[in-house]
Amino acid sequence: MSTATRPAIYNRDGDHLMQESAIESDRLILVPDARPSKLPDRTPRLRIMWGQHLLDDLVAGRYRSLVCAVNAKDNSRGIVAQLAAFLPASQWDEASITAYARHFDTASRKVKVLKYDMDTLEVLAVLRPAGQERLTLADLSSAFRIVVEMLRGRPTRLPSASVSFLEARANVLVDHAGQTPSFESVLQTMHSAGYTGDVYPSPGMWQAAPTGVFARYPFAASLEARREGGH
Repeated sequence: MSTATRPAIYNRDGDHLMQESAIESDRLILVPDARPSKLPDRTPRLRIMWGQHLLDDLVAGRYRSLVCAVNAKDNSRGIVAQLAAFLPASQWDEASITAYARHFDTASRKVKVLKYDMDTLEVLAVLRPAGQERLTLADLSSAFRIVVEMLRGRPTRLPSASVSFLEARANVLVDHAGQTPSFESVLQTMHSAGYTGDVYPSPGMWQAAPTGVFARYPFAASLEARREGGH
């Protein structure tokens, strides 16, 4: 019985060298959730962009909209301010971004989604309810339902990408217990709201190995089967 040999990944002795270097470097173990099929899978899914650089992809024009967070105090460390600095046609800067958010930081207890037009890119920025120091999963759910409506029927805002909202400094995301939620909980929140864009994990999750990661959400049914005690 013959065994198929996979194509080499790298030229020359690159495969062997990368096996050695992967032991000490940041690592991801990407697990396919299914084999490619001759028929398209039309299940609405989120693509998870493991190992990809969000800022580079946005500046290169790979997306027409970005979902991220904004606040009314300080956005100097946020990606929205970085984008404003690197997109040549943008007339926004950190000061004007924050001032605009402050204008909507009213007494309302509802989460808001603000639009920042940066020429070729539209930023859909989630502003947490006034008076809250942290963004909750419930807030994120409401925000993504708004985002989905803002994207519906607007091809000029597609394709769309989103940050994971995890490991943020100024716009911290928490669950109902006030703790940092799992990445799966964030993906579930986005997907349940109807969002089907690309999601970029936070840099800390690039060290996920030896935990295997999937490239799409919903995850493979085999994961739930294992959690229920199956194989």
